[in-house]
Amino acid sequence: MKKRRVILVTDGDEFAYRTIQYIAGQIGGRCISRSHGNPTRLAGKELVQLILQTPYDPVFVMFDDCGAIGEGAGEQALKYVATHEQIEVLGALAVASNTRKHEWAKVHVSIDRDGNVTEYGVDKEGIRELEVGRINGDTVYCLDQLKIPIIVGIGDIGKMGYRDHIKYGSPITRKAVELILERSGYHADQNE
Repeated sequence: MKKRRVILVTDGDEFAYRTIQYIAGQIGGRCISRSHGNPTRLAGKELVQLILQTPYDPVFVMFDDCGAIGEGAGEQALKYVATHEQIEVLGALAVASNTRKHEWAKVHVSIDRDGNVTEYGVDKEGIRELEVGRINGDTVYCLDQLKIPIIVGIGDIGKMGYRDHIKYGSPITRKAVELILERSGYHADQNE
């Protein structure tokens, strides 16, 4: 049974959707377009069925709780997908939001709005925070409970004061995705 390789994205609004769709196309991956929404509309089981139907990897899946505190529909779906036996999670983009520190997760690294890799978390605008290895976000609460090889913190996908806008090639999101692919060994596996 071949596992599908997936990158989890903890944002599902229109900007994130367009950006992730664009980046997936640029790197030869697939984006589950029906996973976008604010909040997430599909259950984990439905998302897994869509993932398994995609013709090639990596597969990007978006999850969004629409600001709900605690475990919302997005996090329930994320947990189901991440722990499914036919899914191999390459990594996660942990997207910052204005949660007033109610929900946070540990991150291995972050990419700030200038494209710098940092050990600190970042805020919604992609500006470096004061805490090391931590990001405040909307749909990130469950990430610590899962075995995810690399979690990259990032500001609001497709935004960050236009620095990640799709008309500029979404360089911040692209760098975060490339970091996940590099650290997961995805490219090395493709060359075998």
